[in-house]
Amino acid sequence: MPAQAATAPPPGPAEVIPGKGTATPALVDGIREAVKATGSAADAARGHLAEKEGRYRIAAPARDLKPVRTVNSGAGETVRLQQKHRGVDVLGGQYVVRMEKKDGKRVVTGTSGKYFTALKTGTRAEVGEELAVRRAVDATLRDLGGGKLDKGDIPGAKGATAAARALTGTARGLVVLPKGAGVLTQHVTVRGTDPATGGPVLREVYIDAEAGYPVLQYSGLKTFGKTPLTKESAKAAAGAAAKAAARAAGDVSPGITGSGVRYDGTQVELGLYKDTARNEYVMNDHARMWGSSKNLLSTWDARTVDVGDAAGGQWPAGIKEFGSPTPNFGKEATEAGAVDAHWAAGKVYDYYQKVHGRNSLDGRGMTVNSLVGVTQFGGSLVNAFWDGTKMIYGGGDEEYKTLSADLDVVGHEMTHGVVENSANLVYAGQSGALNEAVADYLGNAIDVDASGKPMDDPAAGLLGEDLCRTKAPRACAFRDLNDGATTAKNFLGVGFGADNGGVHLNSTIFSGALWDIREDIGRTLADQIVYKALTEYMTPLDGFTEGRAAVLAAAKALKVSAKDMNVVKRSFSAHGIVPNWEQALGVDTDLLSGRLNTADSRVGAGGGWWAASRSNDEGSEPYSVWAGRADGKGSPKLISPNDGRFHVNPATDGKTVVWAAFGATGVDVLARPLAGGPAKKLYSTENGVGGLRVEGDLVVIEAGSAFGGRHVGYLRTGDKQPTWVDGGRDEVLTGQPSLSGGRIAYSKLYPEGDTYRYAVEVLDTKSGRTTVMGQLGSPAAVGQTGINATHVFWLVDETDDQGQMAVRRANLDGTGAVDLSKEKGEGALHPYDLTASETAVTVASQAPDTEYRNETMSKLWQFAADGSSRARVSCNRGEQAAPAAAGGKQVIWIDGTTGYTDLVTRTRPAGSCG
Repeated sequence: MPAQAATAPPPGPAEVIPGKGTATPALVDGIREAVKATGSAADAARGHLAEKEGRYRIAAPARDLKPVRTVNSGAGETVRLQQKHRGVDVLGGQYVVRMEKKDGKRVVTGTSGKYFTALKTGTRAEVGEELAVRRAVDATLRDLGGGKLDKGDIPGAKGATAAARALTGTARGLVVLPKGAGVLTQHVTVRGTDPATGGPVLREVYIDAEAGYPVLQYSGLKTFGKTPLTKESAKAAAGAAAKAAARAAGDVSPGITGSGVRYDGTQVELGLYKDTARNEYVMNDHARMWGSSKNLLSTWDARTVDVGDAAGGQWPAGIKEFGSPTPNFGKEATEAGAVDAHWAAGKVYDYYQKVHGRNSLDGRGMTVNSLVGVTQFGGSLVNAFWDGTKMIYGGGDEEYKTLSADLDVVGHEMTHGVVENSANLVYAGQSGALNEAVADYLGNAIDVDASGKPMDDPAAGLLGEDLCRTKAPRACAFRDLNDGATTAKNFLGVGFGADNGGVHLNSTIFSGALWDIREDIGRTLADQIVYKALTEYMTPLDGFTEGRAAVLAAAKALKVSAKDMNVVKRSFSAHGIVPNWEQALGVDTDLLSGRLNTADSRVGAGGGWWAASRSNDEGSEPYSVWAGRADGKGSPKLISPNDGRFHVNPATDGKTVVWAAFGATGVDVLARPLAGGPAKKLYSTENGVGGLRVEGDLVVIEAGSAFGGRHVGYLRTGDKQPTWVDGGRDEVLTGQPSLSGGRIAYSKLYPEGDTYRYAVEVLDTKSGRTTVMGQLGSPAAVGQTGINATHVFWLVDETDDQGQMAVRRANLDGTGAVDLSKEKGEGALHPYDLTASETAVTVASQAPDTEYRNETMSKLWQFAADGSSRARVSCNRGEQAAPAAAGGKQVIWIDGTTGYTDLVTRTRPAGSCG
């Protein structure tokens, strides 16, 4: 029977929160408006938006909003709608309509989300999928490289790590990024193994569809720790589904109850199945979903599986469910973490089903697969994550048990599956931190309730506290929801290349507020509010402010008392989550250019000037190159032409600016005098270009080859092609150039017998003579170089140990090699970038810290060129990247403290920042 229009009661005062960058409200609450449209819930929701066009400014909901899912809860209906722009998905463009249905009649009670009204971009791509995939894989490799030149960069090199070529890209189609008028992109998913660490890679990369430049990239792995299907996995998944269907169709019992012993020594019940073919009891729990989808909770033995073969939707070949000859699993299953993983998966499933009425992670009874004991290069993996299709748990090490051994870890990771199948909060920046915060809160809530721990226990807010074999719980915990983090004191502004934009770094600011609410108003009510906010109010690009509004609206919908509502508001205020909180963040730097809104572009400095790429305030325009005075006087000037290409990685000597222009057909190296005149094309290639330097009429470049190599070359006025310092041979790699006095310093990797050697070399372009810098050991990798009138500086890794590198200096003739900063010992750094002036050398580095906090972020350290002093350049709390020496002790860099990418400077170091 079709739905009829309802007669709504007199409306109360509506709460309308305006949207940012859109005419559509971010939230409408306190309404009860009859729905005139008939048909499905989605039809009714879109009909309401059309009828109230004056409020929502959505001209054609039936055309531009496509149904994602409808969730029914009693009389309530929550409809999620995906925004389309001229038929193309808009990233994060989701709008939610909440209704009540009774006797075939509907009323709308509220709406929320993001519908971007300013989109005007065309949807015809100049860059095809093939080129987009190449650019995405190349961008991922460069981002993962950490500033090193190593054997993994050599195509087919003897001794090269196979992981370097183990990245593959899959085109996902066109997506509009909701920046300003919109940016049309090709979405590419890159999978494989990190060539530097061996860790799994699952990266979402968005390539501008007009110029082929990567405008956004972030990891798709939702990890707990710190650090489409393939044909094979599709076949395995299909086989598992067929077996489940056969069991469901046959005359079999819904399962068997067995037992096992958890890591903490407690005996627990396990849902099992008797596999007659194996003559074993296996960890397949049929009973929980027998009355609905008949899908399984399955726990798999992955102790022989490398994490690179398991993550990102892949299904490793040959694995089986954990089995036992009796229904009582023994010590092996305990130590592997299988008992904990299987038991905990059932506990998490029960929590969502019994407390929230949700059937599995997707709400529709999906199978939950847990792979336990995964390794990394055959060694330990201390991490756990949801990869979008399944749970993956590392096997632990001498200090950490397998990460399935703590219920809050399992709850956290499985909750990522719930988030992904509801609000689908984008796992980057503030929305990613909100994603982590909700997973932390609900995962820990499940654990605390199961253990019977009181909320006022000081250890109640700890996550992962039960994982250590020797450390006390507080010393072992990965995070603490009672850490008191606030936006003003603890928010860390970083780019998406660091912790996906701070998803773990900033999560406890929001989850701490939620935890305070739970402690003050009670467990059950707080959980209901958070779950309702997640599933009925939040949308993919929500940040802290929108998350606060969603929780408040959910609390109001649940009719909490005025006293409890004040508690909710007070908790958010105590953590600094109030409208416009970002404006209260302070810095110790001078601003040269605010809100660059660019990604993966370096900064140039020289001769009293700087050069940098920037977009408009929304980041919707292709990047252009600007230049300004290093002392901040005067106004910056536009250098690059406005031709739709992405103009990036500029360098300047105070007289000329050179940069790379990315377009649909290739990359051009352009140059233009600061005094004015037309831009001149110096070089063109189909591959990537970086490492640009300029000094008078001498321009240095680092270009990629068609086979994936890296080569340094130089041009002078009138040269038609670069002169390659390595002859352009693919068996020799050169990179990370620097330039001073006509001398080019660069790192080099070359064959010698059956192996490869590393060196830092200096070419005097006037004489053509090369000089190899002396070494203090045998390098395993070399990094960025710097050069001035008397010395050469570079980064070197001689032990290949988790990124630590020495900062080394030698005389121009190669003698006198000495380390300004040792690779090992007290004060050792994790540097990945370097820039030098005549008096100082500055490195961008991560301090040797394994926790997610301020010290984990990229910071700038400055050494006197003679090694006599060392200090932090700035004490800003956010990420500091892309440093450029501007002369003396002055450094210019891109700073993320305010939550934006600002170009800033200091003329002297700030000190120890203790």
